[in-house]
Amino acid sequence: MRDQIVLEGLRVECIVGDLPHERIYPQELFLEMKLACDLAPAGASDQLADTVNYVAVIDAVRLALIEAKCQMVERAAQVAVEAAFATDARILAVDVTVRKPHALPGVVAGVRIVRERTCN
Repeated sequence: MRDQIVLEGLRVECIVGDLPHERIYPQELFLEMKLACDLAPAGASDQLADTVNYVAVIDAVRLALIEAKCQMVERAAQVAVEAAFATDARILAVDVTVRKPHALPGVVAGVRIVRERTCN
């Protein structure tokens, strides 16, 4: 089992969707993210420099989703993963759930993807 930083309740207001009105009016997405990384160094040192700065990850994910203007929730999830990986090389894998709470009346639609960092 890997160590994880868990981010719950992340909300991002952005353009997301394929319908004409969804391309004009921002909607709220709810995200949950699990960032797999080694937390032992920070556990030993109690220093921010020895761990992934989750505030930086959150800021990067928000900005990326606002700029991306995704048509599909699946793409929004991938954009969130890519933004997290770009923030810190110590993130080994990302498990993200993206929910679109107003997709349909009375329905919360969403996706979950898990991606591991690939070596280049």
